[in-house]
Amino acid sequence: MDDVTTLYPIGELSRRTGLSVRTIRFYSDSGVVAPTSRSPAGYRLYDLDALLRLELLRTLRELGMDLATIKRVLDRELSVADVAAAHADALDVQIRVLRLRRSVLRVVAGRGSDLEETKLMHRITQLSGEERRRLIDDFVVATFGSVDADPAAVAMVRAATPDLPDDPSAEQVAAWVELAELVGDEDFRIRMRRTAVRQAAGHALGIESEAGEELMDHTRRQVSEAMEAGVDPLGSGAAPVVDGLVHRFAEAFARTPDTEFRHWMAERFEEAHDPVVDRYWRLVWIVNGWQVLPHLVPVYPWLVQALRGDRGAASAR
Repeated sequence: MDDVTTLYPIGELSRRTGLSVRTIRFYSDSGVVAPTSRSPAGYRLYDLDALLRLELLRTLRELGMDLATIKRVLDRELSVADVAAAHADALDVQIRVLRLRRSVLRVVAGRGSDLEETKLMHRITQLSGEERRRLIDDFVVATFGSVDADPAAVAMVRAATPDLPDDPSAEQVAAWVELAELVGDEDFRIRMRRTAVRQAAGHALGIESEAGEELMDHTRRQVSEAMEAGVDPLGSGAAPVVDGLVHRFAEAFARTPDTEFRHWMAERFEEAHDPVVDRYWRLVWIVNGWQVLPHLVPVYPWLVQALRGDRGAASAR
């Protein structure tokens, strides 16, 4: 007999398909692959079509399809292509969720988070893309929602909306969690509104106007180079940079380069960048995966900290 007319007992079918006898019986009882006939002793017998149905069934099950859907495919009620496309879309969602969970777990492990922080991170990162956008929209409305809101300031903030990617790194997850907490703080909203309006308007600080463009360009260049070199504003490596700038500014303002003048400089430069607002922008860069361009990195917080010798400012940056 050739294979077209051959009937296989369940044991032979098990050997050919790699499925257990118990599993084949279950599929038979479920009506997915019914026996072709029975032997005189009452044992189930299967033909080549049943063998092929079982092989396809096994493949589809390994791809994660449920039995009810597979039965419809085998009965030609659904095409394999349509079902495969639907399952591929579902798997994409599952993969994104798993990647996000992996990143959260890495943050928890790296930070030694307690139970409450872990629950918070999980809840915040479980927000859908639409819910995350709504969170930022609510922040923008609460911050700039008044009728006299500066359109340029609103546009500047909206243009850099943080958008957590489908496959975020642990750093991006940590940044998103911090951002989500930050935008809900009323004090931060006030500080953001004040700073964003000034930045959008392009207003120069009094000290910038009075010091002149040449000295300000020199200051930004000196501090940027120190920051790029990883110089700690409170370390000994910062002293030559800061001392040189203090003397240059003292000459420009006809002042004595003493401690009092250093504090005066710090107060004037602190008006330029709120360290908490600067932190917001850094977090946005991280979440969005943007390259941090040196000329866009605020230099005044580093200078203010160096002038004051204040380690407290470091935690805010």
